Amino acid sequence: MILTRPALKDLGNVPKRERAQLTARLEAIAAAPTGSHGNVIAMKGEPAGRLRVRQGDWRAIFTIDGDDVVVIRIRHRREVYD
Repeated sequence: MILTRPALKDLGNVPKRERAQLTARLEAIAAAPTGSHGNVIAMKGEPAGRLRVRQGDWRAIFTIDGDDVVVIRIRHRREVYD
C-alpha cells in the first residue's frame, strides 16, 4: 500500500479507532488487489480506475496500479464528494 502525501496528512485527521480499521481494510485490499472486498466501489464522475472504500464516516479514495494500492485521499464522507 502506497499513501500519497495528502493521504498521509488526511490519515492524521481520522480518529484512532477508525484509523486502525481503515488501515486494516486498505492492507487487506493491498494483499489481494484483484479480489472481492466489501464496501469497495468505483467512483462515478472521477477518472477511470478510482475506487473508494468506506469505513464508518470515512472514505479512502485509491487506485490499483499493478500489485500496488495507491491511496490518493482519505476524507470524511461530507467532504469527499465535493
